[in-house]
Amino acid sequence: MTVLPPSAPHARVILLAGPSGSGKSSLAALTGLPVLNLDDFYKEGTDPTLPRLPDGSGADWDSPLSWDGDAAVAAIEALCRTSRTPVPVYDIATSSRTGTSTLDIGRTPLFVAEGIFAAEVIERCRELDVLADALCLRGRPSTTFRRRLARDLREARKPVLYLVRRGLRLMREERGIVARQTALGAFPCGRDTAMGRIAAAAAGRCEKVAAAAPEPAAEPVRSGR
Repeated sequence: MTVLPPSAPHARVILLAGPSGSGKSSLAALTGLPVLNLDDFYKEGTDPTLPRLPDGSGADWDSPLSWDGDAAVAAIEALCRTSRTPVPVYDIATSSRTGTSTLDIGRTPLFVAEGIFAAEVIERCRELDVLADALCLRGRPSTTFRRRLARDLREARKPVLYLVRRGLRLMREERGIVARQTALGAFPCGRDTAMGRIAAAAAGRCEKVAAAAPEPAAEPVRSGR
């Protein structure tokens, strides 16, 4: 039997990573490009493979092991090669998938895939020849903490005490989170630089994805995921 090679991608992806609360969702919306929400690929709360917090207080939703990276990459590749893919609809408050929707990017040559684990699939997207750029949105940890907590409380994502404890832990770990995502190949930057690189990719002038030099002062980042 003859195995045909996969079709050449007609679209490529901007992977938009960054700590929870760094503004990924709002920035992705501002681009005007189609957006794939990678947080919808979380595992369900009943999944036995979920990693646990060291203190035994529940699942560690900030670990990449709580996320289905294989399904996320399959969806990204399908969008790049066929323009459409089914995606799960995930409810964070109940830690469960509540349905499925279809994302169709039409004839656009570029789309954004955003989420806290986006950097985990940079190398796989590069190997598939579908990567346009990879960014890590960063800001001040104290600002990210306040924005994240306000959002999570407003959306009643989890019990209040859980959200406060998680927020404080993530604030302490934020610089390490950015460093890890940078090491995985994401370019760390603020909102304005990110928008400039996305505009360059849309114009066919993709920036080279490379590790950053020592961090300059962080640019302000507006509200969002």
